[in-house]
Amino acid sequence: MDYREALNHLDRLINYEVQPRAGAIKGLSLDKMLNVMAILGDPQHACPVLHITGTNGKGSTARMIESLLSAMGLRVGLYTSPHLVTPCERIRVGAAELDQPTFGQAVGDIARLVEAAELEPLSWFETVTAAAFAHFANEAVEVAVVEVGMLGRFDATNVVDGQVAVITNVGRDHTDGAPGWWRRVAQEKAGIVKAGSSVVVGESTAELTEIVAAQSPASIVTPALLSKEVAVGGRLLSIETPRSTHSDVFLGLHGAHQGHNAALAVCAVEEFFDAPLSSEVLGEAFGSVEAPGRLEVVHRSPLMLLDAAHNPPGAQALARSLVEDFGGLNRRFLVFGIQDGRDPAEVLGALDAANFDLLVTCTAPTPRGVAARALCDTAVSLGARAEAVSDIAPALDFVLDQADDEDLIVVAGSVTVLEVAREFAAEL
Repeated sequence: MDYREALNHLDRLINYEVQPRAGAIKGLSLDKMLNVMAILGDPQHACPVLHITGTNGKGSTARMIESLLSAMGLRVGLYTSPHLVTPCERIRVGAAELDQPTFGQAVGDIARLVEAAELEPLSWFETVTAAAFAHFANEAVEVAVVEVGMLGRFDATNVVDGQVAVITNVGRDHTDGAPGWWRRVAQEKAGIVKAGSSVVVGESTAELTEIVAAQSPASIVTPALLSKEVAVGGRLLSIETPRSTHSDVFLGLHGAHQGHNAALAVCAVEEFFDAPLSSEVLGEAFGSVEAPGRLEVVHRSPLMLLDAAHNPPGAQALARSLVEDFGGLNRRFLVFGIQDGRDPAEVLGALDAANFDLLVTCTAPTPRGVAARALCDTAVSLGARAEAVSDIAPALDFVLDQADDEDLIVVAGSVTVLEVAREFAAEL
């Protein structure tokens, strides 16, 4: 398949990222993925894996782990989701995403295998996940960093045997919030933990430790972030792990929460090597690491940031970062759109929506997008000055017409909103 044929094939498959949310899916199983992997010769076992799950921060943590491993001289495969612009972003080898012809070929190989073996059709995510594992094996990567798509236990990525598992946190996303939700979500995330593995957790609580310990890991560790000072272009961190203490580590990313993700990444890589990392490796890795869609600067004068804050914890982290990292700017504008499955009032409240000079709501371009007018009404009920503009590009034009060079424009919410905003900013 060429790239366009691959996209057309994927469009014909069920895609739970744009259809009913994962928490509502019944009958989840790894059987289809295991069958495909077996026919391919189990490429998911071709190299050691660090497996990352969590409600927030797993994508940034995965990127940091990739950067640390690369700084150690390893050929690294990275699999993440969702993507911002093209699905090629999801599969990286040697810190470079797949080009379109290679992505098309990888997806085409999986499609032909499923058809030839007369297997039950895979989902969109299962197909791309299988393509990633096969590509990593073909490229002889030395270690793979794999981010879970949804939850963990029955996620398509959980056919790997992670030597190190990372659980960033446990939050109320992809769940109905019924009594007992936290324990149920924690158990699903802990489902990626394999017997004898090392587990790095971002929340050190007795209940989470009990849940993780039931999977029989070799160890459960939690790093500590001793300090996280704002610095020009990022943060200056002090990190303590069971194996070392690292002081004055510069991280070239904005946001206090990225310091916590960095601590998890350092701890995970030290567990992988069973040894502390050097200051030289941390300096090389964290000085150049990128986290697309996470407080990402895409334009200046006015300053425009993209952030995939789509649930209350992510929104709280964004609101805090805007005060700490960008508090010196003049007026603040917010362009916001999310998919269903979250309480808009909770997310907008966590964003401190009433403190923006203007909030412009838009409809995320997906079947699950919440209507701009409904979001606007919610924002107004919270005391925000808000306007509804259904399409994202006109919403950005509307804000730019009012913003000065010294102002701040934040685009937040669903990655489908960020995708359009990124393309819009590239043309300014």
